[in-house]
Amino acid sequence: MTGQNPKKMHSRSLMLTTVTILGALALWQAASSFTPVNSRLVPSPLQVGSAMIVMAADGQLEKDTLASVTRALAGFTLGSLTAIICGVLTGRSEAVRKSLGVIINILRPVPAISIVPLVIVWFGLGEMSKVFTVFWGVFFPVWVNTHVGVGSINIEHIWAAQSLGAKRGPVLLEVVLPGAATSILAGMRAGISIAFICLVAAEMAGASSGLGFRITVSHLTFRVDEMIAAIVALGLLGAVADRLFVFTAHKLFPWYARSQRGYQGD
Repeated sequence: MTGQNPKKMHSRSLMLTTVTILGALALWQAASSFTPVNSRLVPSPLQVGSAMIVMAADGQLEKDTLASVTRALAGFTLGSLTAIICGVLTGRSEAVRKSLGVIINILRPVPAISIVPLVIVWFGLGEMSKVFTVFWGVFFPVWVNTHVGVGSINIEHIWAAQSLGAKRGPVLLEVVLPGAATSILAGMRAGISIAFICLVAAEMAGASSGLGFRITVSHLTFRVDEMIAAIVALGLLGAVADRLFVFTAHKLFPWYARSQRGYQGD
């Protein structure tokens, strides 16, 4: 594939993606139109699209999307920052690894969804319970990747910096973190999808807005078209968040694009 025009390759990839999506929608519509499927149980793409337009027209979709994005962004930011700090500490210090690291590894297998009832008891049905649930889900993948990335830094690079007179702070900022950045960014990218999974679980447990709340309300009123519309909105939201993260990472860290070249979707 070497020697091909990158713009042509991108155009072909975009065209293939578009054709695949349109083909899937066409098959879905055909199955709804020409098979004895109950349209209330399995609405067609046109019905789902119509429901989404109605939800957008009355401001409902915008309100729910904004609420979900705000919660996801807050939990993702807090979880990532805390995880990076803890990952650096456990990756660089044996004492911290044998104390804090042990506690984190004990908590790591606990699914975020399982703590939702406890979080509601602690924080109520307000915004804090949603943000904390997202924080919990995001923290662990980012911590693992940071811990592994920091721990795998070539010790000779650190020795070289120290031999040139670099102190602990500059070594951390100019050697350790840049060397572990690829791993950290990979953990943060994984954390994006986990953030939305945890968010929906928290919103379905108790909220007055958000896409997860909308799915629950649609289920209670037997509006499957609105349920699927909210699910589609979540998928689009997650995909956009992922692309924005990748775009920003590529701009800030050009070498990240090369390290991810073989990753599907980049």
